[in-house]
Amino acid sequence: MKIEQIVDFAQINSPLESYRPAAEKILKGDPAQSVRNHYASPCGQFNTGIWEGAVGQWTVNYSEHEYCEILQGVSVLRDKDGNAKTLRVGDRFVIPAGFSGTWEVLEPCRKVYVIFEQAGD
Repeated sequence: MKIEQIVDFAQINSPLESYRPAAEKILKGDPAQSVRNHYASPCGQFNTGIWEGAVGQWTVNYSEHEYCEILQGVSVLRDKDGNAKTLRVGDRFVIPAGFSGTWEVLEPCRKVYVIFEQAGD
């Protein structure tokens, strides 16, 4: 392994992938989203990059463990019981696999994500 293989987010120009949640998952707004996946492990279980989302709300069901750091904007994560956590610039948190609820973007949001998809989860 050489130093050139280190993934520096400030220097990498990964392709932009734009998408929207499936129509049946959208609860309000038009939550257009994009990712720049800066690294994918050879086994495919570990990914990291930058995600951006427009104002809107949609349902989420996490099969992966995800670490997030909010870089811009404001979002609200709600569990199935309606309990809410507001996420703002500087917040760092982990969403464990198995979490279900909604993600709502109140102000256009940008985050670093680190995802681990455990086999058999």
